[in-house]
Amino acid sequence: MAQSGRVAEAVRGLTGRPVELVEITTYGDTSREHLAQIGGTGVFVSALRDALLSGEIDFAVHSLKDLPTAPADGLVLAAIPAREDPRDALVARDGLTFEQLPDGARVGTGSPRRMAQLNAWARSLGRDIETVPIRGNVGTRIGFVRSGELDAVVLAAAGLIRIGRIEEATELLDVDSVLPAPGQGALAIECALDHVREGTALASLLAELDDPYTRAAVTAERTLLAALEAGCSAPVGALADLLVDGQIATEMRLRAVVGTTDGSTLVQLSTTGPVPAAPQDAAALGRELAAEMLAKGAAGLMGERAH
Repeated sequence: MAQSGRVAEAVRGLTGRPVELVEITTYGDTSREHLAQIGGTGVFVSALRDALLSGEIDFAVHSLKDLPTAPADGLVLAAIPAREDPRDALVARDGLTFEQLPDGARVGTGSPRRMAQLNAWARSLGRDIETVPIRGNVGTRIGFVRSGELDAVVLAAAGLIRIGRIEEATELLDVDSVLPAPGQGALAIECALDHVREGTALASLLAELDDPYTRAAVTAERTLLAALEAGCSAPVGALADLLVDGQIATEMRLRAVVGTTDGSTLVQLSTTGPVPAAPQDAAALGRELAAEMLAKGAAGLMGERAH
């Protein structure tokens, strides 16, 4: 609701017209099962997509990392606004950073990707942590730390920023240690394909919210995820960023990791290419890196692969 409110505000600013927020509860919101058990892919979006296709709503706002990589029939990504901070955030007791957590610390996360990298990081520090699967909204998750049930939880920094609680983070995790989920920190604004085909006012309006650099970056990340045949609950991290010389972006770098959730085995690779002139250029970068990772044995680390 917080991120949808931000987009609604932007649309109001562009048009001066009122925008009504329609609250839709998805299976991913109500299920208490762990994401890895319910499949992750699409559980937060299918109800929203049904509302779009039925005409109940004009456009939907998703966290891009929750969106399946396969296109949806009759729908289109009308805009991907400028990305918020893509990093993960640690909220730990007593203001601790990750490296200050004691041996045996209990760290909550619902993400196999985070589990894999956090366990690997702890191993590199010569200690063990226990990653505990958790669900719930931000307040619920931070509550596990405040109550003493967990020593720390790891959340997307973007979510904390959007609801005004980023100051509760005790550390923003460096992407050299923990790569985010593909698309993390970015929003996806989806509408019916007919709006774009017909060149409606809504389609042209939403297009004004699109950020081409963010779209290129997340296209590379999500293409990699698709080429690995991995869903959004798989232990895959990826981040594309622009390498800048002075004020000029010279190349795009794509980094990715796949690992076992216990952190014992990781495949980490990166590649660089020219700044994408079109989405297909960014997609090519993603496919190239995915092929390299599969050649290094990534498929065997992901468990059940998405088809």
